[in-house]
Amino acid sequence: MDIKRFMVATALSAVVLVGFEYFLPQQNHKTVEQQAPAPAAPAPAVTPATAATVPAPDQQDARVAIDADRVHGSLDLRGARLDDLVLKNYHETVQDGSPLVRVLEPRGKDQPNLVEVGWTNISGGHVVVPDANTLWSADHDSLTQAQPVTLSWDNGQGQVFSITVAIDQNYMFSVTQKVVNHGSEPVSLFPFSRVERGYTPVETGGYLVHEGPISVIDHRLDESSYKSLRKGAVPPGNIAWTKAGQGGWAGITDKYWLAAVIPQQDSDVAGTYAYQGTGGGERGIYDVGFTARAPLVVAAGSEASTESHVFAGAKEVPLLEKYESSLHIPDFWKAVDFGWFAFLTRPIFTVLDWLNTMLGNFGLALMAFTLLVKALFFPLATKQFHSMGKMRQLQPKIKALRERYKDDQMALNQQMIGLYKQEGVNPASGCLPMLLQIPVFWCLYKDLYVTIEMRHAPFFGWIHDLSAFDPTNLFTLFGLIPWNPAVISPMLQLGLWPIAFGLTMFAQMRLNPTPTADPAQQKMFQFMPIIFTFFMARQPSGLVIYYCWNNLLTMAQQTLIQRRMNTKGTTTVLPPEKPKLPAGKK
Repeated sequence: MDIKRFMVATALSAVVLVGFEYFLPQQNHKTVEQQAPAPAAPAPAVTPATAATVPAPDQQDARVAIDADRVHGSLDLRGARLDDLVLKNYHETVQDGSPLVRVLEPRGKDQPNLVEVGWTNISGGHVVVPDANTLWSADHDSLTQAQPVTLSWDNGQGQVFSITVAIDQNYMFSVTQKVVNHGSEPVSLFPFSRVERGYTPVETGGYLVHEGPISVIDHRLDESSYKSLRKGAVPPGNIAWTKAGQGGWAGITDKYWLAAVIPQQDSDVAGTYAYQGTGGGERGIYDVGFTARAPLVVAAGSEASTESHVFAGAKEVPLLEKYESSLHIPDFWKAVDFGWFAFLTRPIFTVLDWLNTMLGNFGLALMAFTLLVKALFFPLATKQFHSMGKMRQLQPKIKALRERYKDDQMALNQQMIGLYKQEGVNPASGCLPMLLQIPVFWCLYKDLYVTIEMRHAPFFGWIHDLSAFDPTNLFTLFGLIPWNPAVISPMLQLGLWPIAFGLTMFAQMRLNPTPTADPAQQKMFQFMPIIFTFFMARQPSGLVIYYCWNNLLTMAQQTLIQRRMNTKGTTTVLPPEKPKLPAGKK
């Protein structure tokens, strides 16, 4: 067969597999009328807060302190906003004294990010409802796991509004919205909850990780970009996307953190993404949330309430799965972007997480997982190495054939096919097992990149964060020269582990036959370890360590198989030399 064409086909197959998630087009959101069925009642759109409703910056608002096992912060009584929350167990960097990660921040700060709950009137309704300027009263000055807080406000028309907030030992808030109607007429209101972000963040995950608006409604995941909201927002409601359904969840996600609102799962709601620009460029307010499709009707002299939840914290997969089970939140684990191959990526992560729990070190868990993968693919690898070993033994004979029939390509092809048949070698058999392993390696890469479990996880020696690249650098003589060449070019960052990876890749290539006899192509293959060394220098060190260990195990396995083959020995008789014709005859 044509080796060159086979190599091109193999490379293209790998590119298609790995690049599937990169190049898949984003969902093209339709307009509200096309996508969302008509609500049971005309629920008004909840739009981003405008400048007119935002309190003056110098206004000093009372706050309720929040102090739980894993978070602390405060709740603003002006507008009843959950807008100040810090995670106790996560720091911004691994440096000593690094600030804790903040997931919620008030308006007026550099990165406003908050959660609001409230009510809106039905069409033509005249009930005075609380808004962003409403000052609530609280029954306690602090919110803890053992002590919920109830906020109250009287509109002066006979209706008393209350919001009871509780928090568990992790990142989940329970919210109960209640209306007591002391008036003589029934009132109808639409409860809503939403996540608001007042800035456009720098997206760090690229195409590997979704960052931005996200929701699951009727078990259908939607991941939109900030750009799609800015382009798709339609006045007067500034809504860019909406979908009606029962229950679900919606919010704004970062690579490792999530702020989401979760309505009562048996309620009919309309989920919306909205955007309102407040200046030039990308400045504006992003809103993601739910509004009830049917109004909450409160008869005269009675009361009515709705329940919901708010998640604000780290996207820890076991915790998300626990909430999915206990609170019946559909597909809550999808807040972690496992991608289109989640059916494989998620189980691989489960095994990694279990090994990390057992061994107490994520780096050791990676190594143990590599052993498991090697054991699983041992039959395929044996077949691959056996074929590669035979190809290596045939290289001198193939070279001799090329020299003998260099002027007759057809005869050369026939002789090579005959040689392969005589030796029982299929040139493609060594590549097929490798292609079957590519999905596993890709899913592992995805897991290491998107899950928080490897973030700031230490290994041994100088590796204090497996999710970051190796901090050592050859171009500073590993710290002897006090300068940072990476500011000139990222290519000038080359740590010890990437160098070790390049050396193992070079050693592994020495054990394998060159897939082509073309000298130019052989030189190109010789440069591959250098190219991949620089490429891996900016990748997470956990991934580099995994590939180093994988290369070492692969070489050990390959050496053992080759020794067995050499012990058995093979003999091949070359076909008789082509007779030379007298000069002048063809």
